[in-house]
Amino acid sequence: MSDKIEVGSVITGKVTGIQPYGAFVSLDENTQGLVHISEVTHGFVKDINEFLKVGDEVQVKVLSIDENAGKIGLSIRATEEAPVQPEAEKAKKPRAKRQAAPIKTETESAQGFNTLKDKLQEWIDQSNRNDLIKK
Repeated sequence: MSDKIEVGSVITGKVTGIQPYGAFVSLDENTQGLVHISEVTHGFVKDINEFLKVGDEVQVKVLSIDENAGKIGLSIRATEEAPVQPEAEKAKKPRAKRQAAPIKTETESAQGFNTLKDKLQEWIDQSNRNDLIKK
């Protein structure tokens, strides 16, 4: 790896290869790095080929250097200013408010879901009733 390349530096490079996941950029004769598809531009990139082609000269910012693996992470997006969003797009559309289901009290409904604690005493009473015991 080249000693002059440091994390945070902005370098001019040349696109040497394009894959669906990103573009390889040559930084000098011996060094190249990868611009991941998410680092190509601000916003969503479906097809990297719509933004870059082999031979393009690009400004890249060095995001990471992994000496052991021999990998350099690059970003074109980090060299550009983020586009200003119109105020209308910034404001989130209000979501429709959902009304909670009404909670039924014990007197309203004898059916439905009850906790075990609520049913336990009822079961004990039923088990002690003589008319329910099979003989």
